[in-house]
Amino acid sequence: MAKSREIRVPANQIPVSRRVDASIAVVGNPNSGKSTVFNRLTGLRQRIGNYPGVTVERHVGTIKVDDRKLELVDLPGTYGLSAHSFEEQIAIDVIFGRIKGTRRPDGIVAVVDATSLYQGMYLVQQLLELECPLVIALTMTDAALTEGLRIDVDALSRRLGGVTVCPVIATNGQGIEALRHAIAALPDELPPSPDLAWPELTAAARQVVEVSDTQVHPVEIERLLIEGAIDANKSVLAGIGSRAEDALHRKREELFGREPPLAKEARVRYRWVRSVINEVQHRVPVYLTWRSRVATFMNRPIPGTAGLFVVMAIVFQAVFAWATPVMNLIDSASASLGAVVSVSLGDGAFASLIADGIIAGVGSVVIFLPQIIILFLFIILLEDSGYLARAAYLLDRAMRSVGLSGQSIIPMISSFACAVPGIMATRVIPNRRDRIATIMAAPFMTCSARLPVYALLIAAFVPAQKIGFMNLQGLVLLGLYVFGIVAGVLTALLMRKTALRGPKPPFALMLPAFRRPNLRTVLMQLLGRAKVFLHRAGTVIFTVAIIVWALAYYPRSDAIAPFVAAQQQEAERQLPIGDLEAAYADIDHRAAAMQLEQSWLGRAGHFIEPVFAPLGWDWRVSSAVIAGFPAREVVIAVLGTVYAVGDDADESTLSDRLKSTTWPDGSPVFTLPMVFGLLIFYACCLQCAATLAVIRRETNSWRWPVFAWCYMTAIGYTGALLVFQLGS
Repeated sequence: MAKSREIRVPANQIPVSRRVDASIAVVGNPNSGKSTVFNRLTGLRQRIGNYPGVTVERHVGTIKVDDRKLELVDLPGTYGLSAHSFEEQIAIDVIFGRIKGTRRPDGIVAVVDATSLYQGMYLVQQLLELECPLVIALTMTDAALTEGLRIDVDALSRRLGGVTVCPVIATNGQGIEALRHAIAALPDELPPSPDLAWPELTAAARQVVEVSDTQVHPVEIERLLIEGAIDANKSVLAGIGSRAEDALHRKREELFGREPPLAKEARVRYRWVRSVINEVQHRVPVYLTWRSRVATFMNRPIPGTAGLFVVMAIVFQAVFAWATPVMNLIDSASASLGAVVSVSLGDGAFASLIADGIIAGVGSVVIFLPQIIILFLFIILLEDSGYLARAAYLLDRAMRSVGLSGQSIIPMISSFACAVPGIMATRVIPNRRDRIATIMAAPFMTCSARLPVYALLIAAFVPAQKIGFMNLQGLVLLGLYVFGIVAGVLTALLMRKTALRGPKPPFALMLPAFRRPNLRTVLMQLLGRAKVFLHRAGTVIFTVAIIVWALAYYPRSDAIAPFVAAQQQEAERQLPIGDLEAAYADIDHRAAAMQLEQSWLGRAGHFIEPVFAPLGWDWRVSSAVIAGFPAREVVIAVLGTVYAVGDDADESTLSDRLKSTTWPDGSPVFTLPMVFGLLIFYACCLQCAATLAVIRRETNSWRWPVFAWCYMTAIGYTGALLVFQLGS
C-alpha cells in the first residue's frame, strides 16, 4: 500500500517494516469505542510499548486477511488535529510521521460514535484532507437505534466521497469481520474530496506548499495557518523557507484578519458537519430508556455528588481491603518458598541470596499486583461506563482550588492503598502540569505499606485511653492520615505555583452516555497493565532488593559461629530439654543482630548515626531506615533482626524490646517525642523503590523521582527534627 503524499520528514524516521504489508492507525474521539474496536480486530496479537522519548503507551497489533498482514496502531483519543493535551499531540505527531522511529500510517481507521456523530465528523473531515486511505468504523449503532437515531450509511459514504463506512457493535463483535476486510481492501490513495468543509483554507495551504523549500503536507500548513508557531509546528515552520513563511503570514491575514483562527475553524467546520448530519441522520420517537433516566438523575448536582462518594468508598474499600487476602497469600507463599529453599540449600550465601534476595525481592513486587489489578479494574469499568468523566466534572471546582483538576481525584484516592497504582492512574489527566503535580502529591497519601510501622509504634507508645468516645490510638492514626492529605495537597499547590507554574487549562469534556463495559476489553486492558507493572517497576525494585540483601549479608564475621556454639553449649548445660528450642531461637536472633551490626548495612547505620542523632535515632533505627528503602514493609523485619527478636517480629514481640532500648548513659531511645518524630518521618519520606520507578516511567525522566525523594525526605527530616527537639 503506497503513501498518497510524503510528509517532510527524514527517511530514517520512516522505517519500513518487512513483517507487515502496511501500518494502519486507529484514530477516534475519546470514549468512542476505539480501543474496543482495536482489541476486537487484533485479539491477543498485540503488544504494549512506549513511543520513543515519551511515556505515552504505544499499542500495536496485527491482523491477517487472506495473504496480507497488517499492523494496527491504537492512537490516543483526539477530537481533532489541534492538540489540547500531551496524548492528543502524540496521536497527531504519529499521523503526520513526526515521531522518530515510528512509521507514518499507510491508512487510517476512523472510529466514530454513532450516538455522537456531531463530534466525530469534526475529526473525520480533517482526516479526509490528508488524502490518506480511510475507512470509517461506525460504533455503538445499537445504542444509537435505542436513542432513536437512524443513520443512512450509504448516504454518509457518498457524502464523504465514497469512503467505506462499516457499522459495528464492538461489544459483541457484530460487523468486525466486514471492517477487517474493508481495512485490507483500502486503496493505495484516497482521491481529493470534492466536498471540502473549508476550500479556501485548503487552497491557501496548497499555495504555501508550492513556494516552500521542501515537500510538506498541505494539512500541516493548514495547522500552521490556524494555530501559528506553537511548539508542535515550529519544526515545520523552520523547514519551509523564508518565501513560504512570508506567504504563510499573508494567507493567515487574508483568511482570519483579527478573528480568532480556532474559533473561525470551529464555526466553518461545524457548519459542514451539520449539513452532513441533516442529510444522513434521522430521528424517530422512542421511549425514554432506564439508562437515559439514570444518566439524567446522576447528572444532577446532589445525586451526582452523593453517588460519587458511594463509588469512591467502594473503590477505596476494594483496593484497600479486598486485595488483602490475595496479598497475604502471596506474602505467605513467598515466605514458605524462602523457608523451603533455606532448609534445602543450608545456611550458605547462595541459599540466602535465593531466599532473602531473589524470592523476597520478587515477592515484594508481586504483592502489589492485586491492588494494581483491582484499582485498574475499577478505573476501566468507570471509564468505559462513562462515570469517570462525571466524577472529574463534579470534583473539578474543589480540585482547582489547589491548582489541580477534577481528573486528579481518582489517583489521589487510589494512593491510599498504594502510590504505585495511584501514580499509574494519572494517565487519565491530559494536562502535563496537572499530571506531574498529582504524581508529586500522590506519595504523601498514607498507603498500606506505612500501616505496619504505624501499628507497631502507636500500639507500643501511645496509651490506649479514651478521649470522649474516641480512642487516642485511633485519633493518632487518623491524624497521620490527615497529615498526609494536607501535605499532598499543599505540595500540589506549591508545585503549580512554582516549578509547574502556568495557566490553568480549560476543562471541557463531553459527558458520554452510561454504557455497559465490554468484558473482553476490560480483561485485555487489565492484562496489559499487569505486564507493564511487573516488567517496569519489578525490575528496579528487584535490583534494589538484591543490593540491600548484599549490604546486610556481607562481610561475614568469623566471631559469630564460635559465639553461637558457645552459647548453645552453655544453654545445654543450664536449661532443661524443653526450654532449649526457645533458647536456640534467641541465640540465633542475637547472632543475626551481631551479623547485621558489623555488615555494610550496620556500618552504614553507624556512619549516618550523627546525621539522625538530632532526631533521637541510634544506629539501629538508622539501619532500618536504610534497609527500608526498597519497601517500607521490611522495616519491621529489620528492626526485629537488629533488636535480636527475629525477622517475624510484630507488635507483641518487638514493642517490649523497643521500650527497653537505652543509650549508653541509660536513657531510653524510644521516647514519645522521638516516636512521634519517627511517625512524621515515615508519613513524609519516600521510602519505596517501586514508587520511584513508576515516577521515572510516568515522567520519562530521573529528574522528578530524584526531586520527589529529596523533597519528601527533607520534609520528613525537618518534621521529625521539630517534633523531637520541641517535644524534648
